Amino acid sequence: MINFVFEISCICAGILLAITTLDRLDGKSDFFNTIAAKLLPYNTIIGILTLGLGILYLIKVQCIIFAVIGICCGLLLIPHELVKIPVVGDILQRSSKGLLPFKVIIGDIALILGVLGLLNINPLC
Repeated sequence: MINFVFEISCICAGILLAITTLDRLDGKSDFFNTIAAKLLPYNTIIGILTLGLGILYLIKVQCIIFAVIGICCGLLLIPHELVKIPVVGDILQRSSKGLLPFKVIIGDIALILGVLGLLNINPLC
């Protein structure tokens, strides 16, 4: 069950983060823009899920890449919430800003890994 939730949250995070690339692939139908617009109100929830479950996935050694991608997605989706964390909020926000240039790449990888996970052909986990 946790795998399913993490895969779905990675797919949603991937769509939100990689919308610029997906929009180019989509053409004139605006399919991904419509999905991203519907997911946008849940941005914080998706970010917290990917960050939290990514941290949990660090325990599984064979899923380390999937976990790191989930953590990166969480950091990129909720920088405004990271400041509120008492001791490490500033560090997390700085790391979120450091990941910003790689936002689309991380989103593409999260989308691909999430879809592969749903199909049970994820080679990295």
